[in-house]
Amino acid sequence: MVKRTGPTNPLLKELIENLRKKSFEIKSNFLKDIAEKLNKPRRQRVEVNLAHIDRNTKKGDTVIVPGVVLGYGSLSKSITISAWKFSKPAKEKIKESNSKAISIEELVKINPKGKKVRILC
Repeated sequence: MVKRTGPTNPLLKELIENLRKKSFEIKSNFLKDIAEKLNKPRRQRVEVNLAHIDRNTKKGDTVIVPGVVLGYGSLSKSITISAWKFSKPAKEKIKESNSKAISIEELVKINPKGKKVRILC
């Protein structure tokens, strides 16, 4: 039987631990869910393209991706996207569409309960 592994990146481990602590402090299932999704092995972690984000959002939405945002496709509206990582083309396209790319830590500071935030997987 193969031993289950989680993330090995120390920054990601720290983020997961901080999200778990914060979720228990404020009793937030939203943060607990994000921490669980980030704690998966790399081959099971979420990767979302901009085309998928564009199809599943409305103007002004706030979205969190518990993984990586990739640059396939484009954005036709201005939204706020929070993720663990962004590819270089994704960051450029997000900037071109007058959208915002923020880290998960920044989103937690702004909106710790996750009100009106969509989780895209």
